[in-house]
Amino acid sequence: MTDPSASLPQREILTVGALTRSIKQALEHDFGTLWLMAEVSNLRTPASGHIYLTLKDSDAQLRGVIWGTTARYLKSRPRDGDQVLCRGRVTVYEPRGDYQLIIDYMEPAGVGALYQRIERTRALLQAEGLLETDRKRPLPGLPRRVGIVSSASGAALQDVLDVLNRRAPGLSVLLAPALVQGDDAARQVAAALEALAGQPDIDVIIVARGGGSLEDLMAFNDAALARAIATCPVPVVSGVGHETDVTMADLCADVRAATPSVAAELVCAHWGELQMQVRRQQNRLAVAMRHQLARRQLAFTRVRARLLDPGERLHHLMQRMDDLHQQLYLQMGRRLQTSRNRSQQAHTRLLAHTPVRRLSGFTALVQQLQQRLQQAGHGRVIMARHQFGEVSGRLQALSPLAVLSRGYAIVQQDDTVLRNTAGLTPGQSVQVRLGRGGFEARVESLLQEPEAEADPAT
Repeated sequence: MTDPSASLPQREILTVGALTRSIKQALEHDFGTLWLMAEVSNLRTPASGHIYLTLKDSDAQLRGVIWGTTARYLKSRPRDGDQVLCRGRVTVYEPRGDYQLIIDYMEPAGVGALYQRIERTRALLQAEGLLETDRKRPLPGLPRRVGIVSSASGAALQDVLDVLNRRAPGLSVLLAPALVQGDDAARQVAAALEALAGQPDIDVIIVARGGGSLEDLMAFNDAALARAIATCPVPVVSGVGHETDVTMADLCADVRAATPSVAAELVCAHWGELQMQVRRQQNRLAVAMRHQLARRQLAFTRVRARLLDPGERLHHLMQRMDDLHQQLYLQMGRRLQTSRNRSQQAHTRLLAHTPVRRLSGFTALVQQLQQRLQQAGHGRVIMARHQFGEVSGRLQALSPLAVLSRGYAIVQQDDTVLRNTAGLTPGQSVQVRLGRGGFEARVESLLQEPEAEADPAT
């Protein structure tokens, strides 16, 4: 007989940890680094320096964490209720099975609004064809005169002049000063461009401005200024901000330079054939290095997706330690409250059995017993008096004194009561006791009584 279970498909049984690790790898591989705009809530900053928070909107919420090594470089600390724009990668915190966002950059959501405004301007200029590369003009090999649009007191102007003096001594330079920051900056830069383009001997124009925040560079994201640069009859080199700063002025210019200094170098790049060859080789080397770095980065990313980062594991353990610390704190609070309740109950029971309270009860009992004893003693006294009266009455009725009070007398001789005359002789002294008082008498003679009247007891 065959076993029916032998025909069933083989079941793959996973542990919770294995399933969680598979979900973690899938999330990290599929999503990678992403940008997220949300509201901050449930912000918590333990002693470890990490920042734990919840990112939410009207539809959902997501746990987030900023490691202490990242938090110390934030320009501004988030608070509950802040709207923020953050960058991070999705991962899974394995001990709880929660997915969360590891945040490596965060800024106020107002900066995100500026990015949206820039993107709208980019779309508008793209639709006008001002961002097309085929409309851009090459720079003159050996310019005779260079026009510069920049702030007369800014460091960017000095950087451009230093490079031009070093790389192309004697090159003629004409400055058109303009504001490079503020509400009127875009209009002044556009007017300076128009003034320089009107000069007949200007071969190339450099627009220079040093680095700054996104708000500081917003003048160079103005659509009107971008059009003025794109329509300028003289080739324009944009050297605005740092290498990572890209503005609409950079995209509409004929050449975009990473910095003002680089813009000056591009303008005088052909002043030496040797310098050109060196730069060409440098560019080829940079391209090769970037390609090689990209390939190595791709390989590293693939390997990293299969390996557990020790640093991330350490961060998870630190997060677990923070959770356990919070649980311990709550548990200690509950244990302390329980101990306090037990102590209060014991104190209440102790008060109920305190010697003072028991002594008070015994005092009341003693008083009650004393009262009962007094009542009982008084009753016994009354009863004894009554009994004494009855016995006294009977005793009084039998007392010889009562007989004496009726006229009889008691005759004694030497404290002996005489019942007859035997032993008496004339001349002897006797004592006679009456009902009241008595007297001493002398026997003069003895009387002979009739025998019939004699006392039978004698």
